[in-house]
Amino acid sequence: MITRRALLAGAAATPLLALAQRAEAATTLPLTVVNHTYRYANNAIFLYVVGTDPATGNQVFVRADGTKVPVSLSLNGPDGFADLSIPLAASGDTRVTLPWMSGRVYVSMGQKIRFRVVTDGNGRPALQHPAGWVTSDPSYNVLHDFMEFTFDSSGMFCNTTMVDMFSIPMELRLAGQATQTSGTLVRNGRAQIFAGIAAQPAFKPLIVGDNLRVIAPGHGIDAGLFPANYLDPYIDQVWSTYTSASLRVTAGGVTYTGRVSGGQLVFDKGIRAFARPSTRDVFYCNGALHSDGVSGPVAAILGAGFNRTTLVSHPNQPTTDPATFYRTTLTNHYARVLHENTVSGKAYGYPYDDVADGSTYIQDHAPTSLRLRLTPFDATP
Repeated sequence: MITRRALLAGAAATPLLALAQRAEAATTLPLTVVNHTYRYANNAIFLYVVGTDPATGNQVFVRADGTKVPVSLSLNGPDGFADLSIPLAASGDTRVTLPWMSGRVYVSMGQKIRFRVVTDGNGRPALQHPAGWVTSDPSYNVLHDFMEFTFDSSGMFCNTTMVDMFSIPMELRLAGQATQTSGTLVRNGRAQIFAGIAAQPAFKPLIVGDNLRVIAPGHGIDAGLFPANYLDPYIDQVWSTYTSASLRVTAGGVTYTGRVSGGQLVFDKGIRAFARPSTRDVFYCNGALHSDGVSGPVAAILGAGFNRTTLVSHPNQPTTDPATFYRTTLTNHYARVLHENTVSGKAYGYPYDDVADGSTYIQDHAPTSLRLRLTPFDATP
């Protein structure tokens, strides 16, 4: 379920003390949902908790009472869709119990979103999730968004994500060994995000409807809404620069040196050679920039450098000063605008946005509670 590199890496990087305490780890975690939209009443908002059970590998959903239920084809109603919604409390905050699982918490407003249970390639029941970047999706015209999490014996690992799209402003507060808050937008941040995207001609078509959502540029390429060669001049500049100069990437305390040779960016010390990525590869952090084995951390730093357009100006990577990010005319303005409108300056605008701690990812190995606050749509305190 969770595809964000940071969630998987965070769950794997468990301190020895946490490992020793696994037998005592809580198997449930209270989730409180707070409606501070000041636009939608509780009775117009629906919650969905879906994901994968780590013990069985089965896809599951959570009922209002906290019960974790394996999905099955029988959940599909006469209309062909499964109603997995949890209504918010009639008034005040809504409390749900999260069991051990890895997945997403969706929120929809005004209408319910539609999930369908299908049979996957292994013959097991699986959920088809809403895809706000696909015009034919049955939930395309519904206002909705989601956060991601992994909760297991190692703790809680979570983030508010904009990797696919941005629609609903939301904030996470995770309490446990410490209290951390993530994802908060600045005052009137939602409106400023749409205005900032609309101000960039190539990115403006990524806005769906009357500011219903904005989709990520990779999805825009796939939908024919965004130029597939947008970043090509910058990518060519990187390749040209490091044909005659060295690029140094430090990951895990080791510095790797690379140069372009034979059309590939070739590194020392066992790192794979990287083919020239396409614009789509950069936005998805995949293809030529896919993460694998020992080369994964280097691929992540390269992906972040391309999206932040810091590779030409900084031959020593990763760059850690946000003031150096997105300074070129051709850059990932989608991610730039998102970062500019968060209180912390952090956002999850593409899969490698966690490089140099730039994302909204937070974790706790002894969590006691999680709060999901749906924050104001407008300039309301």
